[in-house]
Amino acid sequence: MDFLVARDDLHETRIVDAGEEPRPAGGQALLAVDRFGLTSNNITYAKFGDAMSYWKFFPAEEGWGRVPMWGFADVIESRHEQLQEGTRVYGYLPPSSTLLVEPTRVGPKGFVDSSAHRAELPAAYNGYSATSTDPVYDAEHEDEQMLLRPLFFTSWLIDDFLADADMFGAGAVVISSASSKTASALAQLLSRRGGVDVVGLTSARAGDYTSGLGVYDHVVTYEEPSELPAGTAVYVDIAGDAQVRSAVHEHYGTDLAHSAVVGATHHDRMGDVPESLPGARPTFFFAPDRVAKRSAEWGREGLEERIAQAWHPYVEWVDGWLRVIPASGAEALRDAYLDLLDGRIDPAQAHVLTLR
Repeated sequence: MDFLVARDDLHETRIVDAGEEPRPAGGQALLAVDRFGLTSNNITYAKFGDAMSYWKFFPAEEGWGRVPMWGFADVIESRHEQLQEGTRVYGYLPPSSTLLVEPTRVGPKGFVDSSAHRAELPAAYNGYSATSTDPVYDAEHEDEQMLLRPLFFTSWLIDDFLADADMFGAGAVVISSASSKTASALAQLLSRRGGVDVVGLTSARAGDYTSGLGVYDHVVTYEEPSELPAGTAVYVDIAGDAQVRSAVHEHYGTDLAHSAVVGATHHDRMGDVPESLPGARPTFFFAPDRVAKRSAEWGREGLEERIAQAWHPYVEWVDGWLRVIPASGAEALRDAYLDLLDGRIDPAQAHVLTLR
């Protein structure tokens, strides 16, 4: 079974019975997709599906796409001598019942899918971590890992990027879509790091919730951009809203030291970037480039150890407010996806789903 989204209209969906499960050939393995998380991160994958090649990870029929998900899967059939059946892995998965992979670099920590169609895609998305050796894995917190690990990973990389640049000399970091899970994870990391004011930009209806998270020094609504604190600032744009972006740039002018484009939670209001926009030119933050840089400097294990050290206190903080909504079946997936696409999800809630 496959959950498909029309690439030219993200509101149009289909459920397709894929027929009999594929049988792996020599060197291949078949994964049973167990469960996956659904967050605004997946909407970003769909919105940038063509521009960032996200649709290429899990090909579908012409005009349709399978939105990538993060979750857990089990090896149910293996014709690779080093990959054991029953191995449980975490990684990038399609919203489908199964996934056929061509494992390479198989070892105690997992494997990399070397399928031909993924060869030119960012390596950061092609690895599958064995839960038995994953430093982040905790069986009691699988839900949090599915829902928040990819978002936290992105936030950790942004925090690392900003710290490596000494915050571009700014005294504040302004984060849009501040109630979102990516934004709040970044705020939590920045607040633990200290030395910079963390400013959340959010809607009026989410203001109290965002303030209550306890990781923002200031919370400002989109309706009152003049309330943004004075001084030099960095803007981390998770909303992708053209009007909000312009308001921040106009407020800070030349005092805006850096403008990072991260996501598109306001995907229907992105717009173009005008040449006359004051302050630093918006620059897309591409997480795989940061992964490649730190992996080269620290090694993959060194990078994973640093992330794990930050992850565990983050999960403790999340346990105080996150409400997980489990559901199964194609209709539940479709409903949750459309609610998220149209912004009908409480930021304190998140869906964990299965098609099996």
